[in-house]
Amino acid sequence: MSFSHHSHSGQFCAHAQNTLEEMVQAAIARKMKVFALTEHMPREEQDLYTEEIAKGLSGSGLDRQFERYFHEAKRLQKHYAGSIEILVGFETEWIQQHYEQKILQLLAKYRFDMFVGSIHHVRGIPIDIDRRQYEAARMIAGGTEELLFEAYFDEQLEMLQALKPPIVGHFDVIRLWCDEPTAPLTALRSACAKAIRNLKFIAEYGGLIELNSAALRKGHSEAYPSKQLCHEFARLGGKFTLSDDAHCIEHIGQNYDQVLEAMAEMGIATLSVLRRDFKTFDGRFPNVGVDTISVNGLLENWLGS
Repeated sequence: MSFSHHSHSGQFCAHAQNTLEEMVQAAIARKMKVFALTEHMPREEQDLYTEEIAKGLSGSGLDRQFERYFHEAKRLQKHYAGSIEILVGFETEWIQQHYEQKILQLLAKYRFDMFVGSIHHVRGIPIDIDRRQYEAARMIAGGTEELLFEAYFDEQLEMLQALKPPIVGHFDVIRLWCDEPTAPLTALRSACAKAIRNLKFIAEYGGLIELNSAALRKGHSEAYPSKQLCHEFARLGGKFTLSDDAHCIEHIGQNYDQVLEAMAEMGIATLSVLRRDFKTFDGRFPNVGVDTISVNGLLENWLGS
């Protein structure tokens, strides 16, 4: 049984492609059994991306788009119920402290199955778009990579403590544009300590960290999180899930073989998958529970599909 807990579509995300329904159909074609729809939450006017401005979107326009997304996702969940288990969720932003209230309002307004807790900014500047903005964030954080990483993990902890997300997205995406993305985080001692602090907090409240294969398609040799951090999380008793963070149909399940082989080599034997109508996982999401699947079994199934 294959699955993904993180995806986007060009219908509701300006830097993605394909419609939401095409994404679902592609997941079915790849024989996935569970597929989470997790479009980005709306951002405020001052936080629009260049491609959104080019399309004439506004902060209120993103709110309306998100409303349309939720209703289309629920329609697809019902329509394809016999072919695939669709989870309807969203991915967070954590740009300013008051985004906490925006997220809580979304959770109160819509009946989501889950959500992915992610941050994409440091000091209000995107850190996963391009090198130029990454360097701008580094300068504001103090001018060094260690200070930027420290700021990232501090802001991530704020998000984790406020929301306790059921799934934590691309835990160390901060390394996407860094000088040495394959270097062990231990080279940045203080930042490494903060990352391990965050991993411990996630393990303690029972959150799942996604093994996110998007890093591989972006030229990295390891998925998010790095193998070093995966070892630390496993040592702390933490549990993992699996995501492709797809932004088009070609991304669905991409590089899963590499991710699963790496997990097996590290001795991580099982992955957790959110399912509807299982034992309750979180009081906020009464229709969703957690199932466990063998990494080796999933790898054999994926390679044979």
